[in-house]
Amino acid sequence: MRILLLNDYSGLHATLAKGLKELGHDVTVVSGGNGWRNYPRDISVVRGSSSHWDGIRYLLKVWRLLPRLKGYDIVQLINPIFFDLRPERLFPIYRYLRRHNKKMVLGAFGEDSYWARTCVEKKPLRYSDHNIGEQVRTDPASTRLMDEWIGTSHERLNQMIANDCDGIVACLYEYWVVYQPLFPRKTTFIPLPIERAERQHTDRSTKGREREGKEEGEKRKEKTRIFIGIDAKRSDYKGTDIMLKAAEEVQRRHPDKMELVKVVSVPYGEYQRLMEGSDAILDQLYSYTPSMNSLLAMSKGIIDIGGGEPENYEIIHEEELRPIINVEPTYESVYHELEQLVMHPERIPELRRQSIEYVRKHHDYLKIAQQYIDFYQTL
Repeated sequence: MRILLLNDYSGLHATLAKGLKELGHDVTVVSGGNGWRNYPRDISVVRGSSSHWDGIRYLLKVWRLLPRLKGYDIVQLINPIFFDLRPERLFPIYRYLRRHNKKMVLGAFGEDSYWARTCVEKKPLRYSDHNIGEQVRTDPASTRLMDEWIGTSHERLNQMIANDCDGIVACLYEYWVVYQPLFPRKTTFIPLPIERAERQHTDRSTKGREREGKEEGEKRKEKTRIFIGIDAKRSDYKGTDIMLKAAEEVQRRHPDKMELVKVVSVPYGEYQRLMEGSDAILDQLYSYTPSMNSLLAMSKGIIDIGGGEPENYEIIHEEELRPIINVEPTYESVYHELEQLVMHPERIPELRRQSIEYVRKHHDYLKIAQQYIDFYQTL
């Protein structure tokens, strides 16, 4: 199949493309790399800034590119905003792509109007990026996104694409809960694709950190290393600010037992390198499910402290493995779970083992790529 993947906000399309190519398909990723993250792509389309003139230059780049984006069996959009343009500019671009390709697929992979409106109005989730119980979140980042996606041209574009496209793929339980009731015949759930680590993370002896014993459960001499990656522009929206405060307090109270590694807005490759050697990652306070970053860490044997609600395991039919340390969206919950891990490091070897097995079983990029092909063929 000839497959076109348009844009990338988390590395999902870059990883999926690698799997699809290894399965023998002709795949092109068109992306700006998502700024400093710099995700891999086949055709790079980068907007210099949000200025008017850079917008004009970027629009001209896209229009010149369009003749090369014809004749594909599948065109998959990362989001209704599939190029870094205002919705008014994207309506005719979508129609061009629809006219010159066979099937259109919309990714339910992140923030959009159905996600924002459903979380605010119907509230099917106990908590999300936009609500905590019945209370709508009022922090600036969440409010800005609600204002952007609800009752605007963003929402009209999202509605048009969702109704017109041939299929919708949700990558998390949360997004499936939003889209499946609205578009039951065209929505499917496919987990996130993760390229498994070549050298699985088992211990840190090569980094000069000794253990008293090699058997599971034996007491370790070194501190428990906790990793937190911070996106400076989205810290409050994703709850990283709360997680960081809790981690800093645990470290203050137990300086002999815990080491905290903080990384702020670094490219994807550097992020992976800095993560190496960690015991656990703090990520996604308001999520039911692990993100691309969390799963990448888990593939290396790094424990995820974040989203691991029962619904996450149910949708993938996992009845035995429980590698994720689930937290409620509160400072107190994060503090408690993190302190318990630091005070009981004998839990770490088994959670590491389960983390690696979980990603191998449910998120291996080749398995996921085949699931996408199976879905595309039904269209």
